[in-house]
Amino acid sequence: MKDYLVTALAADKQLRAFAITSKNLIEQVRKIHNYSPIAIAALGRTMSAGLMMGDMLKSKKDLLTIIINGDGPLKQIVVTSDIDGHVKGYASNPNVILPPKENGHLDVGGGIGHGTLTVIKDYGLKEPYVSTINLVTSEIAEDLTYYFSQSEQTPTAIGLGVLLNKEDVSIKAAGGFIVQLLPNTSEEVIQRLEQNLKRFTSVTNVLKDNKTPEDLLRIVLRDFDIQFTSTKEVCFNCSCSFETGKNALKTLPIDELKALIDNNESQEVQCDFCGKKYHYSIDDLKSILKEKAL
Repeated sequence: MKDYLVTALAADKQLRAFAITSKNLIEQVRKIHNYSPIAIAALGRTMSAGLMMGDMLKSKKDLLTIIINGDGPLKQIVVTSDIDGHVKGYASNPNVILPPKENGHLDVGGGIGHGTLTVIKDYGLKEPYVSTINLVTSEIAEDLTYYFSQSEQTPTAIGLGVLLNKEDVSIKAAGGFIVQLLPNTSEEVIQRLEQNLKRFTSVTNVLKDNKTPEDLLRIVLRDFDIQFTSTKEVCFNCSCSFETGKNALKTLPIDELKALIDNNESQEVQCDFCGKKYHYSIDDLKSILKEKAL
């Protein structure tokens, strides 16, 4: 099954919903840096959420970034997405290993620890929209639910999951859903949705049996009329280039650049997202130094 995202309206347009299956792209990302199970679980949940939130953007020029900073061993997770279903992301410590929780599940919350979640929406204006909240559980879905409540004043239910094969730690299932109350949602609709969510098991319980995002929403929105409004393929997409690596080197102090040139030390820059490496010769460094000095 291809990775894709669906959107829907339900309960006579009192609810809007998103659901995604992202198994393939998260497996692609897992292989790039050989992520440990807990690292790819945390990053994969954030990437699924990022893609659904990216679908809420207004134009093709807009970018959404989620940054999670914690005091746990995972340290930082960064995910960027757009309205076209493109996503990239990385965890700054890909090799974290922690014992499972008492229920046998991966301890994502322990890997992240206490910290903050920041959402940046870049609409191409002078200043992007930036909102930061304190992490609630560090399990990501609950933290994003809290973000929507506090920063966007939108009552929201979110489910995210990444399931790994025990044999080779490849991704068996991954995805999630977001359901939001639209203005003037009736109390009856809210209560019925709450009952559905209480009965719901988990995202990966549904998706592991080759169920679709549509199936996922039919379970979460059980007994509601559902109108599916769009379907979109999603994928991992990194926009790094020789120029972006050059811009990174431009952030080095002038004295440091001069020392590299004097010592005949060419440089290699590796993209955090896709792992691609770019080589910069002494002549390249001289050019960067010249541009920086202007």
